Amino acid sequence: MHRQVADLNIRSNIPLPPPALMLHEIPRSEAQEEFVAETRDAVRRILRHQDDRLLLIIGPCSIHDVRAGQEYAERLGNLADRVREKLLLVMRCYFEKPRTSLGWKGLIIDPHLDGSHDIPEGLRLARRFLRAVIDLGVPTATELLDPITPQYVADLICWSAIGARTTESQTHRQMASGLS
Repeated sequence: MHRQVADLNIRSNIPLPPPALMLHEIPRSEAQEEFVAETRDAVRRILRHQDDRLLLIIGPCSIHDVRAGQEYAERLGNLADRVREKLLLVMRCYFEKPRTSLGWKGLIIDPHLDGSHDIPEGLRLARRFLRAVIDLGVPTATELLDPITPQYVADLICWSAIGARTTESQTHRQMASGLS
């Protein structure tokens, strides 16, 4: 008699593509790389009081509709051009939602909003979205929840956060120490 002893509560298992493969399939351009690097430098200067501008991380709670998110990025880009002397506007591109109970866990975990948990597709959507936002000249920000996620998107993030629910997590402190 054969009795299952592992994965008793798992409905399905969808393998994740290796991060290097996804970065190859959905690469960042040299211009995107330079934009991210320049924005990170600007953020550092503002935080060190070497730049008089204010840093504003603004935008939707999370991205669930990529098209609506891109429309928001276009509008934010137009505003950023008008206020760039006083403000550095960075768009919230949050793809993961910390949940202490049931609920939608974000675009990366559930990109189809149907409970299918198609994480590979969620990572692809997030990566493509970040590239599109950067191509509009809008800096990107996100909260990093899952310690695997940075391997797929960190090269397209200008500013990242560790949220209030995870600041005491050893895993997240270690992850934060490795972010560029």
